[in-house]
Amino acid sequence: MNTQSNLPVSYILYLADNNLILAQRNSEWCGHGPILEQDIAITNITLDLIGQARMLYQLAADILNQQNGNQEATEDTLAYLRDERAFSNVLMVELPKGNWGFTVLRQYLFSEFQYLLYKHLSADATLSAIAIKSLKEVTYHVQWSREWVLRLGDGTSESHQKMMDAVQDIWMYTGELFDAAPFEDAPVLQQIQTVWQQRIAETFEEATLTIPENVFIQKGGKNGIHTEHLGYMLAEMQYLQRMYPNATW
Repeated sequence: MNTQSNLPVSYILYLADNNLILAQRNSEWCGHGPILEQDIAITNITLDLIGQARMLYQLAADILNQQNGNQEATEDTLAYLRDERAFSNVLMVELPKGNWGFTVLRQYLFSEFQYLLYKHLSADATLSAIAIKSLKEVTYHVQWSREWVLRLGDGTSESHQKMMDAVQDIWMYTGELFDAAPFEDAPVLQQIQTVWQQRIAETFEEATLTIPENVFIQKGGKNGIHTEHLGYMLAEMQYLQRMYPNATW
């Protein structure tokens, strides 16, 4: 893989961390989905996210090893041997899975962002292959999660209320997606935010959902400041590797 990227390793790790942590959250639905077909769908989306995370971690490890003159960094060390403060994922993806409505709404909001972001990543020579492959998957993620948002938002009175509750719970975390960290391109994020807001507004109108106003943005994940939920998640996710270092099957 060509590792001559114009993007800093911190940015590549940010992309990978978002995928890995959201995949870990979605994996909690495996065997617990509302119906078998959707149980399989959310599991497949989880596998897509893990696959994207792996490619990004491999790229970051290659660059780190070139910079440091060794081969100590791998996709596994980056996923399983970093502490909570070293992860730079946004807070949205680490929140507990909640009910089905919360899960599909979070997936939709994040996938719409990821779809637009990956179109810009395609312009970078090193990330273009990853972005192009991932776009095919993310396109499905958007379609699948959007259908559920529409179905539940404009469904029964109970499903509508649960979706509105989910909007209230998660909307305060969406602003962090567009709050540029030092490793991000602020003008690009502004462009993405404009299109993202339009797409979300169209979906919410069709789903009879209301976008909250004057919401205080919750942020910090990009700088390693996380909710208490991430620590518990990592303790479970990293347990085997930390108890049995370098274990193989």
